[in-house]
Amino acid sequence: MDTKTLNRLSERASAHFVESIAVKQEALRLLPEQVAKGVVAMANCLQSGGKILACGNGGSAADAQHFAAELVGRFERERRELAAIALTTDSSILTAIANDYHYDEIFSKQVRGLGKKDDILLAISTSGNSKNVLAAIEAAKKIGMHIIALTGNGGGKIAQLLGERDVHLCAPSTRTARIQETHLVLLHSLCDGVDHLLLD
Repeated sequence: MDTKTLNRLSERASAHFVESIAVKQEALRLLPEQVAKGVVAMANCLQSGGKILACGNGGSAADAQHFAAELVGRFERERRELAAIALTTDSSILTAIANDYHYDEIFSKQVRGLGKKDDILLAISTSGNSKNVLAAIEAAKKIGMHIIALTGNGGGKIAQLLGERDVHLCAPSTRTARIQETHLVLLHSLCDGVDHLLLD
């Protein structure tokens, strides 16, 4: 590889770091209080015997699974198992609903089947416009579940569905990679906060 190409690629990599840091700094300014509200809602739900259902598509599906693993297993400290389910993992359920009904219903039907009043739906969508996540939110609200939404791009249509008792964590970016990177920090902050309230 020639030096010119290496320098060009190094500059592109540096630009990613710079932009990611800038987005996280803006998130630091905007979101800690909302994170705290999300932590309190999650801890209250879990302590009262409730559960957290998480959903999203693509990278957000991976984030939903990552979050559920942190709660059921552990984050950074040993503690009892916490009730969380990623609605993105059962291939039989997902393909049956998508085939027999519509892909837009793959999460909402699971919410109606598994969710109950005062459970939490962790709804993740970088655009804020994912149709199946919107449908899951609508189903959850009819049951009486709380919503914690992770979005970007100004919140999209999801922002319009959220009420006073819901929590909106909107990454301050329109670029998917930057939104996803910020979502990971937000999810880890939620996990840390829950552990703090339960253990300290």
